[in-house]
Amino acid sequence: MKVIVTVVEKITSEAHIDIPDGLNQFAIKQHIVDRYNTGEMQTGMNIFQVDFESMSARIVQENSSPKSA
Repeated sequence: MKVIVTVVEKITSEAHIDIPDGLNQFAIKQHIVDRYNTGEMQTGMNIFQVDFESMSARIVQENSSPKSA
């Protein structure tokens, strides 16, 4: 019997980044999004917390090979 198990986790990561002084709220958001989209921030992100959300299992019927007549 084959079973496919799916686990859903919510991962919270944290990154400490330097942002230039004097930016308004929109500019700060844009700076963070730009850093994330270019991949610069991903390497600095540490897993801060992992929350288990759900687990499910599905039984898969294995096909039997056809018999020769």
